[in-house]
Amino acid sequence: MAIDAERIRFLYRTDQGRVDRATWLRGVGALAAVIAPFMLVWTALSPYTEHDLTTDPFFKPMTAVAYAFVIIYAFVVLLVAISFVNLSAKRFRDLGRTPPLGLASLPPFAALIAGATHWLQPRVAEVMPIYWVWGADAALVAVILWTVYELGFSEPRPKA
Repeated sequence: MAIDAERIRFLYRTDQGRVDRATWLRGVGALAAVIAPFMLVWTALSPYTEHDLTTDPFFKPMTAVAYAFVIIYAFVVLLVAISFVNLSAKRFRDLGRTPPLGLASLPPFAALIAGATHWLQPRVAEVMPIYWVWGADAALVAVILWTVYELGFSEPRPKA
């Protein structure tokens, strides 16, 4: 099913409106399809960001490529996170949950915190044990499972 620009604008660029669970699941799937190739490329390029000037030459082309890509990747991650929040706020509103933006922001926030712990821990391992990373990952998994259950499988509450 082709999607037009107006539908994309409604789903991802504003938090106003409501969507059903099937629309939310399709929208999240589309966002995952956008970010997945970037994650795969980053997985391949991330080893090149380890650059020790005491043993490596000053300029290594693959290191420059990796750092240029990470700038693009960060931009895409932020755009996908914003789109996810807008889409999820519509679904929370449809379910009658308030505040929809606060709840919709929880998964991207948990993902960014978990990503930050994965990046920081190897650099400061002497003061940040690996348990912090595991805790952030556990919290992220819990938030994702709760969000998928709430937005992908729950029905709207009846009006009292």
